[in-house]
Amino acid sequence: MVETSPALSGVWVKRAGAWPDRAATVTMWSVALLTAAVFAWILGDLVRHGLPHLSWTFLTEAPRDAGRAGGIAPILVSTLMIMGVCLAVSVPIGVGSAVLLAEFSPTGWFGRVVRRSLDVLAGVPSIVFGLFGNAFFSIYLGLGFSILSGGLTLACMVLPILIRSSEASLRSVPDDYRKAAAALGISQAAAIWRILLPAATPGLLVGLVLGIGRALAETAALLFTSGYVDRMPGSLMDSGRALSVHIYDLAMNVPGGTGPAYATAFVLIMLLAVINLVTSWTADRWLHRRVIRA
Repeated sequence: MVETSPALSGVWVKRAGAWPDRAATVTMWSVALLTAAVFAWILGDLVRHGLPHLSWTFLTEAPRDAGRAGGIAPILVSTLMIMGVCLAVSVPIGVGSAVLLAEFSPTGWFGRVVRRSLDVLAGVPSIVFGLFGNAFFSIYLGLGFSILSGGLTLACMVLPILIRSSEASLRSVPDDYRKAAAALGISQAAAIWRILLPAATPGLLVGLVLGIGRALAETAALLFTSGYVDRMPGSLMDSGRALSVHIYDLAMNVPGGTGPAYATAFVLIMLLAVINLVTSWTADRWLHRRVIRA
């Protein structure tokens, strides 16, 4: 019987234990590279087909000939107005609800019911939100097909994502912050406003970006609420066509509209990229200032 030295046995154990780590590393890198490759392929396709139609006049003129000519200026304005309504409604409600769940009802039955409800709402198809927005905002409240109706519907869609991500961000703040505030005699409301929310700001911004991404890419809900009109809106009560709706119309209903549809999609992707870059820069600056102050 051949005996193996303890040192040699240790080498074999290390080699055997290294294979799972290597396999996990290769898998993670493969998934990351595959995701980057898919994004690069989509972006390259948009650039190849859309860049010839992209110009300054495309961004500043109104569409003509059902979108085959002209630009997307009214569509851009309508999209920004819809997003403004969505954020103005969803951010205060979302952050306030997250504070309630994280700080005032972390383990109670009320918090569990709300969290399960939010998880269900996050998976509801957008067409269901569109039908709800049309029935409640457009018809029952009398808002009609308007930018206000579309923005409120998008706020309902964004809230589950925003609340859950904001709650997770608040929960990630160390409990030492809360204990230190209580030891100094700071009220809970003041501690939330001056300590916990600033500490959770990077996570709150991540949730906000996720919500904006879903809202900007939405089509079905806006078809039933904000409308289909491609003229320049004069107020929140006017109907307005969003970028995603414009892409759908050009690609599906307008013969010869493929080129402008690609250009509009490229503008939408760039708008999302700018929002992500600005949010990342804001979060980094916020953390840098907190480190300097500390």
